[in-house]
Amino acid sequence: MIPSILPTYNRAPLTFESGEGSWMIEADGRRFLDLGAGIAVNVLGHANPVLVNALTEQAGKLWHVSNLYNITQQQALADKLVAHTFADTVFFTNSGTECCELAVKMARKYWNDKGQPERVEIIAFEGAFHGRSSAGIAAAGSEKLVKGFGPLLPGFHQVAWGDVEAAKALVGDQTAAIIVEPVQGEGGIRPLPDADLKALRDICDEAGILLIMDEVQCGVGRTGKLFAHEWAGVTPDIMMVAKGIGGGFPLGAVLATEEAASGMVAGTHGSTYGGNPLACAVGGAVMDVVADEAFLAEVNRKAGLLRQKLEGLVAAHPDVFEEVRGAGLMLGLKCAKATCGDMVAAGYDHEVVTVPAADNVVRLLPPLNITDDEIAEAVARLEKAAAQLGAQV
Repeated sequence: MIPSILPTYNRAPLTFESGEGSWMIEADGRRFLDLGAGIAVNVLGHANPVLVNALTEQAGKLWHVSNLYNITQQQALADKLVAHTFADTVFFTNSGTECCELAVKMARKYWNDKGQPERVEIIAFEGAFHGRSSAGIAAAGSEKLVKGFGPLLPGFHQVAWGDVEAAKALVGDQTAAIIVEPVQGEGGIRPLPDADLKALRDICDEAGILLIMDEVQCGVGRTGKLFAHEWAGVTPDIMMVAKGIGGGFPLGAVLATEEAASGMVAGTHGSTYGGNPLACAVGGAVMDVVADEAFLAEVNRKAGLLRQKLEGLVAAHPDVFEEVRGAGLMLGLKCAKATCGDMVAAGYDHEVVTVPAADNVVRLLPPLNITDDEIAEAVARLEKAAAQLGAQV
């Protein structure tokens, strides 16, 4: 008999009932250090008082009105995002998946309105993850995502991760855009080198096509800049943002230049819940904290501390790990003989939460305000998990 919750998740045998900062408390009372942050979502940890206050204050006023009306909190958050980024305009969604749908629509509508409706093709990269909608799985193209869901939305092409020349070779008179994650998350914590990101920007500029960046997982302070592309000194035309922007409340946003968004006039897109007062009140509070330069400097300092300790962990357990990879507080442990799933499970035994990814990588995505002492404790628990795993391989 099918369970009341559709069985599409392979859940761990854990039930967390409360959280405090970087800690999650299981139903049986055990306290777990959270190095997953809800898959890079809880950027300010659990039950953060700033976010709790923003949410409860708004909840006592107005929850939802729909986008038939002006929404004060939405306007305030849009203004903050525009002020801190390349963007001229913002559309709010509920998730990263919805961001992908709009980014694809925006790119294609741009060319349609320029009198070149044949420009519908989008070049993507192997290992990408852009959500589980029809557009998202077609863009990623991996068998794991697309098998059984055909026919796929046409117009997408994939090249090997980091193969800039292959992407350039695919650009033609039907190309609308290139889409890329500056740091792949689901693909195994794989940062694209700054030189490659610059090269993609140059390719798009030379061909006159759009550059879409997916910063759903690597954005909102995760790499030590507000958005990961800032490290390369380039900007996209369209950017997908979600996860961390809501700090745990469902919220996403598509940011764009005025030119890239020029085709999206009244009636071309919409959302019932996107940008509602509750979500934007929380998102505004997140931005007030994360966009602060002093906060981002602390993310970078703590990222250096965590990486140093992880390098020591890898050196001490070469039978378990191959390397540390990533940027900022978006780090990965590439596993050796054991699987990343085995390491995640061993972590549960020692009350530390991590997240598996492709390429046999364990993702470490802690709250951005994790403390030095919590970093030390987290690595100590990972050490015990690695020792346990090492004795088994």
